Amino acid sequence: MFDISFNFIDKIIKNFFPFYKNKKLKFVFNKLQEGYSSDTVTARFVGGCVRKYLTNNKIDDIDIATILSAKEIKERFKNTNFKVIETGIEHGTVTLICENLRLEITTLRKDVETDGRHAEVEYINDWQLDSERRDFTINAIYLDIDGNIFDPQMGMIDLKNNNVKFIGDPQKRIEEDYLRIIRFIRFKIMYDGKVETTTNNAIKQNLDGIKKISKERILIELFKILDLKNFINLNERVYIKEIFTLIFPEFYIKRIDRLAKIYDHLQINRELLLTILLIDEKNNHEYFAHKYNVSNNIKDQLNLFSKNFKHFKENKNFFNKDLEKNIYLNDKNHIINLNILNFITNTKLKYKDFSETLSKILNSKIHSFPYDGKYLKENGMEQGSLIGQALNEIEEEWILNNFKISNERVKEIIRSYSN
Repeated sequence: MFDISFNFIDKIIKNFFPFYKNKKLKFVFNKLQEGYSSDTVTARFVGGCVRKYLTNNKIDDIDIATILSAKEIKERFKNTNFKVIETGIEHGTVTLICENLRLEITTLRKDVETDGRHAEVEYINDWQLDSERRDFTINAIYLDIDGNIFDPQMGMIDLKNNNVKFIGDPQKRIEEDYLRIIRFIRFKIMYDGKVETTTNNAIKQNLDGIKKISKERILIELFKILDLKNFINLNERVYIKEIFTLIFPEFYIKRIDRLAKIYDHLQINRELLLTILLIDEKNNHEYFAHKYNVSNNIKDQLNLFSKNFKHFKENKNFFNKDLEKNIYLNDKNHIINLNILNFITNTKLKYKDFSETLSKILNSKIHSFPYDGKYLKENGMEQGSLIGQALNEIEEEWILNNFKISNERVKEIIRSYSN
C-alpha cells in the first residue's frame, strides 16, 4: 500500500499540466500573436505567476507583458468572450476577464523620468529594456506560452537562493519609486535571505522618501505583508524588523512573539493581525485609521475591538460569568478573537488559560432573542417608535435574567408602553 502525499501529487499535476496550458490562456496568446511572424515574441508571463510556477506555489494572479499597446489589445478582444477593463490604461495596462480568469496585460516600457512616486514611461518592444526597469531580479523572469524561460536579469539563480536583489543600482531603483522599500520588506519576509550591504545602505538613506508615497499605495503593500505566512517570524529578522518598525511605528511588533505561541492552532486573517498590532487602552488604532484612510469596515472592526478590549480589562467576568451575554451581544468569532487579544496583551496568562477559555467559548450556547415587533403588535401594541423602545427593554431584562423572561412579564411591559 502506497502513501502518496498531496504535495507530491500537486507537484506531478503542476509538471504535467502547468498553468500556461490553460485553453483560455492559449487563446489570449494566439490573439496577441495575430499578424506577427513566429520569430517575434509578442507576449510573455511575468512577475508573481512566474515566480510561483517556478517554486511550485499556488498561482492566484496572472500578469502578462506584451509589445502591443493597450489600444491594440482592446481591439483584438472586442468580439471575444473576454471583457476588457481599462484598469490602468494611462500606464499601458488593461485587464481581461473571462469567467474566473483575470489577466493583467501591460505594454513593455522603459522609464523616461521618475520622481520617486510617478514615472513618465515610453512604450517599447524591447524585452531586455523592459526587464531593466523592474524592481527585483526575481520579478524580471519571463515565461512564454510554450513554457520557455527568458531570464535577462538572472532572476532564477536569485530565486533558487531566496535572494531578493534589486536590478542594477539599488539606490537608483529606490529613487525611482520609494514604495520599493516596502516591497523589498515584503519579498524579504517571503524569501528569507541575507541583505546586501549596498541594499541596506540605499534603503536607510531613502527612508524619508516613503513620505512622498500615497497612503493608499502603502496600505495595499502593508496588507500584502500581513497576508504572508512568514510575517509571524518578523522579529527573528532583525534588519527587516528594524526597517518595518521605522515605517510603521504605531505597531506593537513585540506582540507577534506571543502570537507565535498559539499561531499554529488558529486562523489569523489580516483584520485580526491589525487588531493585535494596534489595539491598546488608548486610541492608537484611531491614529492609524486616520493616517492610512482605512475602509469604514476595518475602522468599525477596530473600534469594536478597542471598546471590548477596555471591557475585558475592566471586567473579570468577561470570559466567565458574562461569556454567553458577550457572545450574544457580539458573536462567537469576535469573542474568540478577543480571547486571542487577551492572551497576547496579558503576558501573565498561560497557554492553558487561553485554551480553557477558547474551549468554553466554542462550547457555549448561542442564544436567540424570541420576541419581535410582530409579537408586540399581536399582543396589543400599536405601530410606532415605542415598539423599538419596548423591545429594547424586554431584551435587556431577558439578558439580565440569564436569557429568560416569561410571556406574562413581556405583556406587562407592553401594557406599560400602551397606557
